[in-house]
Amino acid sequence: MLFPSLAHAMGAAPGGDAAGGNPITAFLPLILMFAIFYFLLIRPQQKKAKQHREYLAGLKRGDYILTGGGIYGRIMEVHGDKITIEIAKDLNIEINRNFVSGPGEAGASAAKAEPKGKDKSKD
Repeated sequence: MLFPSLAHAMGAAPGGDAAGGNPITAFLPLILMFAIFYFLLIRPQQKKAKQHREYLAGLKRGDYILTGGGIYGRIMEVHGDKITIEIAKDLNIEINRNFVSGPGEAGASAAKAEPKGKDKSKD
């Protein structure tokens, strides 16, 4: 080398070789981060998705469900990917099985709103 001070400033070792090391140690932080993400994020999400797929496969007549749109109902018929649900007395709709988000509350579709008006107990 012509300028030894320049070589020293650029980080070269005195012998001309760059200081080497184990390449695994360079990737160890990335491997650890991936392992943490896998056990804290990816694996639980896969487990939850599997449980939801099993729940959808086990839907049957009479089950109360909540749709992805926020509608509570009771399953009246199941045929393939289509499910007919009753959302009110004599009011049925058909939805795709994939839009069932989870179990609904029993009787939520049959809940009746109380009439609004003056409270007569204050008389």
